[in-house]
Amino acid sequence: MCRSFGVGPEGTETQRRTASTRERVWRNGRKLEPLWLNAAIACNGVNSIRTSVRKVTGATDNSCRVAAGIHDHTYPVLILLPPSEKKSTLAGAAITVYTGVLYQGLGWSTLPKAAQNRGAKAITIISAKYGAISPTTVIRAYKEKIDNNAMRPIVGAVLDKNKSELIIDCRSSTYQSVWRSPVEKTVEVKVYTKVGGVKKTITHMSKKTRGEVVREILLSKIAPKDPAQLLQILKESFTCTLIKGDQSTPWVLEVYV
Repeated sequence: MCRSFGVGPEGTETQRRTASTRERVWRNGRKLEPLWLNAAIACNGVNSIRTSVRKVTGATDNSCRVAAGIHDHTYPVLILLPPSEKKSTLAGAAITVYTGVLYQGLGWSTLPKAAQNRGAKAITIISAKYGAISPTTVIRAYKEKIDNNAMRPIVGAVLDKNKSELIIDCRSSTYQSVWRSPVEKTVEVKVYTKVGGVKKTITHMSKKTRGEVVREILLSKIAPKDPAQLLQILKESFTCTLIKGDQSTPWVLEVYV
């Protein structure tokens, strides 16, 4: 006997209920979620943020609200990073949206899980649009230049509360002016090369080296708590010199490539 589906009121109602169930399952995300959200959750390691694109869009209109969502920084070391002009087109965790040279050097996706967990606790990214954000904060790509005056109180409201023992500053001068870290516990990372024995500043590729420096710090199972410990961690992989700061200037770690 052949049964005809989709003919008659009973078949139509069955199909209607099936379609409705499928719609709810899809809408509730029980089987599938947006690809960018899966990627963000996979890379977060800790403090995964499950949100919708609509919620992210709402947050972009109020940087204070995004910045206020970061928990107080109590990890022994705070690593400050700038954003990158180059970004992924997919929304996701900030550490995956920024794809510039520094972030290529950092190589987040290839870090062991333990190192990613350390990075999620230690790193704060200063964003022209979102303020001071964690690597796991879900954001969307944007094109925006930082308004230092407008962003300064927003970033300060977050970072002024940080209780870390050491601050490693990998920001450019533009982003450094948004928040001045306490000089007595700050180490600025600067990259140089030597030509004929003369120290020369490098620009573009210095970003890659800073990313590699951050990677090495995250791979260390011991979080540095002072400039001397930082030097001990990095000198195995880099040629570097630590210069002590004073009452008005921070410590400087000169890395030579």
